Amino acid sequence: MRRHRRAKIVATVGPASNSPEMLKALFMAGVDTFRLNFSHGTHEDHAKVHAHIRALEKEVGRPIGILQDLQGPKIRVGTIKDGKITVAKGDTIRFVLKGQDGDRDAIPLPHPEIFAAVLPGHHLLIDDGRVRVKVTSLGDDTMTAEVVVGGVISNRKGVNLPGTLLNLSPLTAKDRADLEFGLNLGVDWVALSFVQKPSDMIEARGLIGDRAGLMAKIEKPQALEQIDDIIRLSDAIMVARGDLGVEIPQEEVPGRQKELVRACRLAVKPVIVATQMLDSMVAAPTPTRAEASDVATAIYDGADAVMLSAESASGSYPLEAVSMMDRIIATTERHKLYHSLIRASDPAEEQTPPHAVAAAAADLAEAVRAPVIVAFTSSGTTAARIARKRPEVAILAITADQAVSRRLCLLWGTHSALSEDIHSYEQMVDVATAVSQSAEFAKLHDQIIVVAGIPFAQAGTTNNLRMLQIGG
Repeated sequence: MRRHRRAKIVATVGPASNSPEMLKALFMAGVDTFRLNFSHGTHEDHAKVHAHIRALEKEVGRPIGILQDLQGPKIRVGTIKDGKITVAKGDTIRFVLKGQDGDRDAIPLPHPEIFAAVLPGHHLLIDDGRVRVKVTSLGDDTMTAEVVVGGVISNRKGVNLPGTLLNLSPLTAKDRADLEFGLNLGVDWVALSFVQKPSDMIEARGLIGDRAGLMAKIEKPQALEQIDDIIRLSDAIMVARGDLGVEIPQEEVPGRQKELVRACRLAVKPVIVATQMLDSMVAAPTPTRAEASDVATAIYDGADAVMLSAESASGSYPLEAVSMMDRIIATTERHKLYHSLIRASDPAEEQTPPHAVAAAAADLAEAVRAPVIVAFTSSGTTAARIARKRPEVAILAITADQAVSRRLCLLWGTHSALSEDIHSYEQMVDVATAVSQSAEFAKLHDQIIVVAGIPFAQAGTTNNLRMLQIGG
């Protein structure tokens, strides 16, 4: 069951992929973590999928990650007379806090937090930016705006406010209920939508604790302004390019993607690049050349994982999409320029013993051409520190914690395996050699590199590096 690539694949589960047979086929084709999108489906639907994945995990004998993606607050216009209105550039329109069946002089916008925060000059993007207006004046629960980009405004279309910091929790009542349900199921990761500021992460952490990894979805320009603190308070980051590309100029998205991937490598946090990666495969059996290049770019950037959304959830070719993504990743990582490009973006190493040991392990493994670095880890941090170097050598993370082994399914270059707690140096050597061989990372007489923390089974103590020969 070893993957012969470094970057991981996250696939969204939906009507096209929620059967036990298709979930198994997708896993065999390359999926490492399955995403449950709580914007759709019932609790019963998600519980069934969760049970199918856990049964599959038991069948294949390998950890499989499950990511719960919370919907977050949705800002929408209300209902409009006759269902829609058409506006043209230069028109003046008016939004109102209360009302229904409005017209261009009273378009319902039932969100008091918008009227409390918006200022003249701010922009509202309606229906993913298809209509764009600029606020010109404010009244009591009213807002007048000039149309900058004309089009059709219809019932319940979404609204984005790229220049406005809203006093709005990222966790709605629905999200809180979904979160508790997911945590009780036993999801491995929780992705938080609508993150604007560090306090949003603190609020979510208070509810989640250590029951799952906390992932911030970066889809708001306000989050970019405080990104270092948001990354610090997160366990992982998702570059949610769909909404982000609506709220910032699209030409800025590629550069922001590179910045976020590099910042996460520096912080030793996994990073997923998401949204429309192979979007044409929703309806076609092959991607466009541009989409293949887009996936490859994320791999050259050093992303830990790339994600499929509608392609695997509701598309006509979910299995083909996963197989294609697997091939693009593997081919990119074999390209002669891959490692030089990855090394060119290496972040500076932290001057601490754990980081120094991890970096030394990566360098030593490459110098002696070891087939694998074995990392004993209780929290996953030791493996993450090694993965930060993006070595040319496979990483085998051995842990006694099943939850940690599942979360490691997002980490670049890392194969996770379960083992009993290690209590002695001799036991460490025995387990390292046995698991390396059984997982087909090494064979008799190979030199392998082993990294651990002593005392054993204590988080944050990466301090021991050993080179040993199997059977030697």
